[in-house]
Amino acid sequence: MFPWSIIGTALKTGAEIYKNKKKSEIIMSEAAIVHAEKMKKGEIEFTGQIAKNQKGDWKDEFVLLVLTSPLAILFYSVFAEDEEIQAKLDLYFMKLQEMPWWIVSLWVSVVAAIYGIKATDLIKTNGKK
Repeated sequence: MFPWSIIGTALKTGAEIYKNKKKSEIIMSEAAIVHAEKMKKGEIEFTGQIAKNQKGDWKDEFVLLVLTSPLAILFYSVFAEDEEIQAKLDLYFMKLQEMPWWIVSLWVSVVAAIYGIKATDLIKTNGKK
């Protein structure tokens, strides 16, 4: 009779674990529905969903490459002592300095958006934390 009581206890435990797992899945599903409704009403932001959608996206790496390329060229020109490249880089940064403020602001906003920073947050803090 001893094995039958162990089997009965094991079945009860297994059924309880299964019941708790299903209950947990239902609660998580209801929480996801409530969260989606709050996002729809504008009570909370879509930041989590945006981060989920951007996972595996290549934009961040592309922007990082674009922003890093002048630094790489500068590094090369300094150590290779290539005067022509240094002159072109000086011209590049001079032209960059002369660009209209709205283009620079737009570029900063786009880069900030790619990395998950809102332009309004940048304006509120003036770039300070």
